[in-house]
Amino acid sequence: MSELESEYRLDYFEAEGFVRRECVDCGAHFWTRDHDRETCGEPPCEDYSFIDNPGFDEAYTLEEMREAFLSFFEAHGHERIEPYPVAANRWRDDVLLTQASIYDFQPLVTSGQTPPPANPLCISQPCIRMQDIDNVGKTGRHTMAFEMMAHHAFNAREDIEDPDQYAYQGEVYWKDETVKYCDELFESLGANLDEITYIEDPWVGGGNAGPAIEVIYRGAELATLVFMSMEQDPEGEYEMKDGNRYSPMDTYIVDTGYGLERWTWMSQGTPTVYEAVYPDMIAFLKENAGVELDDDEAQLVHRAAKLAGHMDIDEAEDMEAARETIADKLDVEADRLVELMEPLEDIYAITDHCRTLAYMFGDGIVPSNVSTGYLARMVLRRTKRLCDTVGVDAPLDELVDMQAKRLGYENRDTIREIVRNEVEKYHETLERGGRKVRQLAEEYARKSEPIPTSELIELYDSHGIQPDMVEEIADEEGARVNVPDDFYSLVAQRHDGAEAFEEEGEDADDRLDDLPATERLYYEDQQRTEFEAVVLDVFERDDGYDVVLDQTMFYPEGGGQPADAGTLSTDDVTVEVTDVQLDGDVILHRTDEDPGKGEFVRGQLDTYRRKQLMRNHTATHVIIHAAREVLGEHIRQAGAQKDVASSRIDLHHYERITREEVREIERYANELVMENTPVKQEWPHRHEAEEEHGFDLYQGGIPPGTNIRLIHVAEDVQACGGTHVARTGDIGVIKILTSERVQDGVERINFAAGDAAVQATQQTEDALYDTAEVFDVSPQEVPDTAERFFEEWKARGKTIEDLKEQLAEVRAAGSADVEEVDVDGTPAVIQRVDADMDELRATANALVEEGKIAVLGSGLDGAQFVVAVPDGSDLNAGAVVSELASRVGGGGGGPPDFAQGGGPDATALDDALDDAPDVLQAVLDH
Repeated sequence: MSELESEYRLDYFEAEGFVRRECVDCGAHFWTRDHDRETCGEPPCEDYSFIDNPGFDEAYTLEEMREAFLSFFEAHGHERIEPYPVAANRWRDDVLLTQASIYDFQPLVTSGQTPPPANPLCISQPCIRMQDIDNVGKTGRHTMAFEMMAHHAFNAREDIEDPDQYAYQGEVYWKDETVKYCDELFESLGANLDEITYIEDPWVGGGNAGPAIEVIYRGAELATLVFMSMEQDPEGEYEMKDGNRYSPMDTYIVDTGYGLERWTWMSQGTPTVYEAVYPDMIAFLKENAGVELDDDEAQLVHRAAKLAGHMDIDEAEDMEAARETIADKLDVEADRLVELMEPLEDIYAITDHCRTLAYMFGDGIVPSNVSTGYLARMVLRRTKRLCDTVGVDAPLDELVDMQAKRLGYENRDTIREIVRNEVEKYHETLERGGRKVRQLAEEYARKSEPIPTSELIELYDSHGIQPDMVEEIADEEGARVNVPDDFYSLVAQRHDGAEAFEEEGEDADDRLDDLPATERLYYEDQQRTEFEAVVLDVFERDDGYDVVLDQTMFYPEGGGQPADAGTLSTDDVTVEVTDVQLDGDVILHRTDEDPGKGEFVRGQLDTYRRKQLMRNHTATHVIIHAAREVLGEHIRQAGAQKDVASSRIDLHHYERITREEVREIERYANELVMENTPVKQEWPHRHEAEEEHGFDLYQGGIPPGTNIRLIHVAEDVQACGGTHVARTGDIGVIKILTSERVQDGVERINFAAGDAAVQATQQTEDALYDTAEVFDVSPQEVPDTAERFFEEWKARGKTIEDLKEQLAEVRAAGSADVEEVDVDGTPAVIQRVDADMDELRATANALVEEGKIAVLGSGLDGAQFVVAVPDGSDLNAGAVVSELASRVGGGGGGPPDFAQGGGPDATALDDALDDAPDVLQAVLDH
């Protein structure tokens, strides 16, 4: 972009003798030491030239290349940082998975709210990019799971009015140094610097933008150097490729990305990146699936690999066309190339997907129907389908475990259990979903239309049916399916994002912005329930007043904990505090009257309410800790809500919590209560807290700020802003009331603490004693007695059903009210039977058993019809019921052999039955 051209004219480029060129094929501008170069070097402008011709002096393994990168930058003044989890929603509210190393530092560090853990720093961050899922295996270079090696520097402009507003000041380094580091890293590995091109490619993302450089070597993109320095601004001086305008921002950040896998691939020169990264697993899968190539076939595949850069769903308009282009260049039939390549591509994808699953499950993601759990399930099901397609019969949990072992995860038993569980669920889902596919295929076959992509996505979302399975079934039914090349990317787009939180609709008063932060006394002494304060301002609202104090003991609603309640008193008036909310740093107390601006007030909390909320909030920490001890380290909070009478906590877990496990969790939780250990709070630097305790700190959300509040309950440590008891013994007792599955992969535990737990136990006992009194037995005998009564009730129900069937057979045998007509050679019985629907159906079945068509009507509840048709008749029962029901003001329908329906007009029932012979004939003739 011409507006940014000056941003790329670096002193380093000039000093090193680079020239700026425009690619003769794609038109991109790039920088090179080779003054005769005409193309940018990136496929499809050039093919890979490093295959069989490695670009570095030595071949490196993945581990060796990672260490070479990190050691290089450590030697150049960067501090090495440990990688973050792949589940970015552990510390961010706006994304699900970690897709780049910069995600680790967004939004708090990049915005300047908090300092980075080091500056400058280097890292090798595991990432997962779901949008690449359809490219994996086909292009030779795409991996959904990868490590982004990176070095970062966080800078702040020195010419701003208040540099102290940001957590870091001044410039560490910028563009020239970044490109120089890249060059020197290449040189340290023995690369030919004359072959490297630096392509200008401005970056835009998440409201920020800046100049960026793609680094290409022998046809492969090995690094991207992003210089994040702009923010979206309608009046901005720069218009970027997304159509928005941008202005320079106060902070500016070096954001680099070096693909570990591609650097390793470059050092080895293997046909694809997969052989460089997964050699052992690929060899195992080939042998297991019986994929063998003779010398000529192997040579053809090898030649095709050098051209695989053309295979990119993001850039190629059509994957099939891209294959044909490669086939033409190889002088081979496209079908023959596909036949050779597809089994290998499936094996490559399986290896990559298994690594992705190991990352996900190793970092504690649990499969479900939402969020990261959905994405994990999607990958697992696709992997299983690929294994079945190519003929891999090794259990999937063993394949994932190969990668988990290589990655050093300690929870491998849990990972394998999760995979086995999911495979079993998948098989059950396929059995149910197959029927739905056939119905859909029949529908679109009748319409002579292809099954649309939207239906394919819905089938996958709801039933786990993969598109190639839809194709197979559709083909049997004579229906067409056009599966888009980026199908799985489209599915991922439905779920690869975080839910937005709606802001309060109420407009804030302008003067609210001028008020100082409210001092939060509840953090100084959580047991205190009285305080004194000054009223700084009062805002009149539709349903009361919002009172702002200089300090308060009232806890505002947040973190799943309801607000405190109580009173504010002056010498003249006492007002009720009914709600408390936080607006920025200001706490608003909703009251029923105006205490008066500038007044001195005495605050009094509802002591019982505060005490119960403290008990239940602390009990939440105790239960989640107990659940992890009983169910496993993968347990994480999916949501929580505390209240006075009872509370709940939602947990990510891959199977139902059994009654025995509930008892064990409750027992363990109450042991912690009885140990009466102190409940401590501290305010450490967030980076120190994360380094010591990891991202499991953020069970209930991600707090802002350089220092964060930690709550210690025994061995459990969480970042938490709520109020808590002083010691676990103050909880009194914890009683788990129920456990239930609220959605796939999420289990809810409802519980009560303190007085509420005692009351809940008493209510359960009252119910038990009342039941015992009804049965006239002791409480201990209730279960056996209830079971006996239930079995007797079932037996009576069966007897009633048998009697109904016998009655239906008697009715079917003949009655004075029966009209029997001939319908194309089949006798049809038309009869009014004023009985319930069960009896109508039984009578109809009895008539069908005799080879007769049944048309039955009942006036017991409005006008109801049942029509049943025996085998061999061409009559459509659904069409008959639909017509009859329309005559009584209603509707109905069903399959051709059995249908039911009705309407409210019982007075028209007899007339409808009188017309039934004509209706039967009309439907038959239609």
